[in-house]
Amino acid sequence: MNNTLSDNTVAPVEQLQLTGEWDKVFPESDKVDHRKVTFVNRYGITLAADMYTPRNTAGKLPAIAVCGPFGAVKEQSSGLYAQQLAQRGFIAIAFDPSFTGESGGHPRRVASPDINVEDFSAAVDFLSVHPQVDHNRIGILGICGWGGIAIQAAINDPRIKATVASTMYDMTRVTANGYFDADNSKEKRNACRAALAAQRTADYSDGHYQRAGGVADPLPADAPQFVKDYHAYYKTPRGYHPRSGNSTDGWNTTSALPFMNFRFFEYAGELDSAVLIVHGEKAHSRYFGEDTFKLLDGSNKQLLIVDGASHCDLYDNLEKIPMNCIAEFLDKWMPVKFQH
Repeated sequence: MNNTLSDNTVAPVEQLQLTGEWDKVFPESDKVDHRKVTFVNRYGITLAADMYTPRNTAGKLPAIAVCGPFGAVKEQSSGLYAQQLAQRGFIAIAFDPSFTGESGGHPRRVASPDINVEDFSAAVDFLSVHPQVDHNRIGILGICGWGGIAIQAAINDPRIKATVASTMYDMTRVTANGYFDADNSKEKRNACRAALAAQRTADYSDGHYQRAGGVADPLPADAPQFVKDYHAYYKTPRGYHPRSGNSTDGWNTTSALPFMNFRFFEYAGELDSAVLIVHGEKAHSRYFGEDTFKLLDGSNKQLLIVDGASHCDLYDNLEKIPMNCIAEFLDKWMPVKFQH
């Protein structure tokens, strides 16, 4: 038998090493079923996901693909969101992006505005043909940097009927301009480009990629509050996970380059499907969500500000994450229809 793939054959699923134990940073729910699944993106990279399915239901259900925060893994915040949505009647998958966590792809810890947007559409591919999923009711949810990536994916993929961006970043803006646009100048960007280009040369010479480092540990004395908040999540038992770049040594340093040369949301005004942007009142990242919301058109777009919440409160604080509001928004635009 000739096992050679033709030039237009979908890539085979890479054999991944998936853990069989419950190694999430949140407790397992007895209201949903959980299993590992894999799917392949357009670049031939096999992605690993946790699938959460509500119990005691029949028929085809609406589905949500969840990812984020940027630099996290599915055992952290995205898995919590997915499990919570499954408890509310949705089939939900939380996936690791390309090159990270249990997903495939080499080299490891590469971020890409193109490939990461594609990862969401690949999740939609998987859900679109799943026998338990109503392919007319598929949405996505992105957390932190993946909130912006989710909106960008929805702009380009009309199969996505509803999108939720929780405590979102625009990774292209923050990489090119710095926090609060403080480094928004030709001179500062060119200096950064020069440093990253030099790092490319060093990486190629050394034969390995320098990592940018995860969340600072120990914290410097002058760390801003939002960095302290990141540390309290990623570097403590609350949210630490050994496969998480934010908990360990971060992305490859040169991953920043394409985000400086790419702009999300150029066609945001053409996005017809529903979008909910959720931000904490006290989140340092709130301006990303508010500014992105201004680019969207239509009565099916909503901005929800959570009183008293910080950026990281919306990672795992179920007293502040408006999970019922999120589920109600998704239900409105892709209704849950239980068949007991």
